[in-house]
Amino acid sequence: MARASLLIAFFFGIDKALGVLRQVIIGRQFGVSAELDAFNAANNLPDLLFALISGGALALAFIPVLSETMEHEGRGAAWALFSRVANLAFLITATAAVVLALFAGPLTRAELGVAPGFTPALQTLVADLMRINLIATLVFSISGLVMAGLQANQHFLLPALAPAVYDLGQMFGALVLAPAEGLRLGPLTLPAAGLGVHGLVYGALLGAALHLAVQIPGLIRFGFRWAPRLDWDHPGVRKVLRLMGPRILTIGAFQLIFVVQDNLASRLAVGSVTALTYGWLVMQVPESLIGTAIATALLPTISEHFARGDDKAFEASLTRATRVLLALTIPTAVLLGTALQPLVTAAFNFDPRGTALVVSASRAYLVGLIGHSLLEIAARGFYARQNARLPMAAAALGAALFAVLSLALYRPLQADGIALSNSLAFTAEAVLLLVLLGRAFPGILRQGRPVLRATLGAVLGGAAAYAVLAVSPAGSVVTGIMALAVGAALSLPFIWPELRELKAL
Repeated sequence: MARASLLIAFFFGIDKALGVLRQVIIGRQFGVSAELDAFNAANNLPDLLFALISGGALALAFIPVLSETMEHEGRGAAWALFSRVANLAFLITATAAVVLALFAGPLTRAELGVAPGFTPALQTLVADLMRINLIATLVFSISGLVMAGLQANQHFLLPALAPAVYDLGQMFGALVLAPAEGLRLGPLTLPAAGLGVHGLVYGALLGAALHLAVQIPGLIRFGFRWAPRLDWDHPGVRKVLRLMGPRILTIGAFQLIFVVQDNLASRLAVGSVTALTYGWLVMQVPESLIGTAIATALLPTISEHFARGDDKAFEASLTRATRVLLALTIPTAVLLGTALQPLVTAAFNFDPRGTALVVSASRAYLVGLIGHSLLEIAARGFYARQNARLPMAAAALGAALFAVLSLALYRPLQADGIALSNSLAFTAEAVLLLVLLGRAFPGILRQGRPVLRATLGAVLGGAAAYAVLAVSPAGSVVTGIMALAVGAALSLPFIWPELRELKAL
């Protein structure tokens, strides 16, 4: 699992580096603008549809059942189950996509819709972009399941590579399809399609196709054979659907938070939606490299422990993963929050107002880095045991807490209040799930010393990073990198035991 975690983290690192580069390109072209607000808001409902079906609800419910089928019946039976579930997922996604496309306008303009605070022209643009984005969602309805199928076969390379090639498709949209004039890269001048913000959506469609295509060799390697069947009565299909029901509500609660977030932000100053999008990206870079990488590699392993009835191995794997995650995320949140301003200034070249919006929203999201990362592990601890109801209940409570906090904070704190509400709600959800897991596996909660050492390292490292920024030229990317490096060097000795424990995962 340690090798898988490092492999996933490596490719997540590539993905996030490409994602940040893509956002830098987009940010430099469109700025913190109303047009970019529309593009970001248009992604919400397609993302919700993808997450509810193939990308989150079905994929996480699918892996434990596939692992169990492979363990007891062999790979052929597992692929037969995969075909039935994939066919069903595509049909459901296609039907939902058509409905959303037909009602994209009213869904955008409604008071409880995507962007009621936008101007009519901007709402029309949101609906138009949303319809194109739904085509990419259809492709993802299969590609997301292919990732789950390959991970259930303990193959992580191509699923980890797929997000990176998706970024390449989006970068093509940003570099070639969107600009009105060809961008110069040294002696080379790129062609320019002049599609504006529509080019970004067409780039996402290209990226979705690449996301699926790069994984096809993995299907061939593991002997996949497609069968044109649905078979609702198949025992494996019924088990996946039973697990998927609560997972749909869980993921739905998660994704609705972002719909609510943009609904409220559309009522604030221009650029608020984009600032929240960039702030979420900043937090998601370390969260993916640490939390998602470890949790993705963890799920097939603990699913096998559960299938074999090995509770001791199950608890040991979860305990180690939690300990390593805490040791990495606590210093990261402090160091990145401290050194963020010069990095944002140098990367995106926003005007002072745009920079201030993005930096403050990012710091509010970083408050929740630890909670978001812990939630990745805690939820998978329940799904590996084929228990989807408790994560569903926790997600509902988290969504309700976010709604209360964001409604109270979005006016006085503007976009920062929405981001902070997100951090507090997800942290509360993660703590609740870990406490519930700890009732059966108490070792998960025995993290006092690692947390204390990581916190002490974070405080000293953060102070050192602040000192570097105080004596260095403002706004320099070198300054930001130096601050991070000095802070990390001071924090490293405090978390070294947990870093060494990575090999024991």
